[in-house]
Amino acid sequence: MPATPGRRSVLLAVGAAAASAGTTTTARAEPPPPRPVVIGHRGAAGWRPEHTSDSYAFAVRSGADWIEPDLVSTKDHVLVVRHENEISGTTDVRARPEFADRETAKPIDGRWVNGWFTEDFTLAELKTLRAVERLPLIRNRNTVFDGRQPILTLQEVVDLARALSRRHGRRITVFPELKHPTYFRSIGLPLEPELVRLVRRNGLGARECVVQSFEPSSLLRIAASAGPRLPLWQAIGTTGGPYGHDLTYAEMTTPEGLRRIAEYAEWIGPDKSSLVPPSSLPRDARAAGLKVGAYTFRAENQFLPTELRRGADPIGFGDAFAEYERFYGLGVAAVVTDFPDIAVAARDGMTPRS
Repeated sequence: MPATPGRRSVLLAVGAAAASAGTTTTARAEPPPPRPVVIGHRGAAGWRPEHTSDSYAFAVRSGADWIEPDLVSTKDHVLVVRHENEISGTTDVRARPEFADRETAKPIDGRWVNGWFTEDFTLAELKTLRAVERLPLIRNRNTVFDGRQPILTLQEVVDLARALSRRHGRRITVFPELKHPTYFRSIGLPLEPELVRLVRRNGLGARECVVQSFEPSSLLRIAASAGPRLPLWQAIGTTGGPYGHDLTYAEMTTPEGLRRIAEYAEWIGPDKSSLVPPSSLPRDARAAGLKVGAYTFRAENQFLPTELRRGADPIGFGDAFAEYERFYGLGVAAVVTDFPDIAVAARDGMTPRS
């Protein structure tokens, strides 16, 4: 079980004191790090429309260790799995005349968004919709699967993960992200209590569920809830700060900021660009007792560093293997990827570090 916040504070204080005293802890031989966790980002979003059962099954079949569902709420307060609560880009709702009058504009996390929103639909209504590829201009091959699969609830993803665990003979961890939790609390549909209830109802333990959010207040609500303590993952953006907080991501990634995160979380999940040398973030995070996961890895040229692109086609594949090898070499403990098959192949082809 992860350390309690109080125990973690003591451990961090002892570690900081040892470092300031000039102890020789750095001379002690450390065991080789465990192999990095491969996280299927919304399943295998590079190969199937995201957040569908096909996408999750493809990810696990490819070797992914965790699968990631993004969580939003329905009107009747059921947690469903969509990239955003605005669903015109991930479902066929635009083509449904019976829902034409649901189109509206709303202020979501400080900006106006136009479209159709999950919180304006009951679960039964959402279940009539079908998923479509979110990036059809980049992943045209995935559009052949448009209209074939329904929106999933979080409970269905948990059930699927357990079925896939049995089928493949290994434990598959569910890695939910709470999307816009401050917004959902403001409209009377808080995400955290529903997630905690589902965790309790299913008896999910630390090896079956890791919870992530960009908003520290949401993770603190999870940490303060009664019942089994789950590992928490503090996601970190590249600019600005988490919505509703007087805190910037730059402040969160200072040594002091990382020590504060370590009071409630086991992981940080920064954008991969934040970890490239000369950044000291990987080292600083590990010094604070945090594991580091990086997001989001994709194979298309336009998402790769210039030196790893191959050819002039922005949606053609570049040298994704080289990028994984670079970040595995930095010692990241997890990668969040649209292409878990490539991430697994790159990981399995690594020379073990002594």
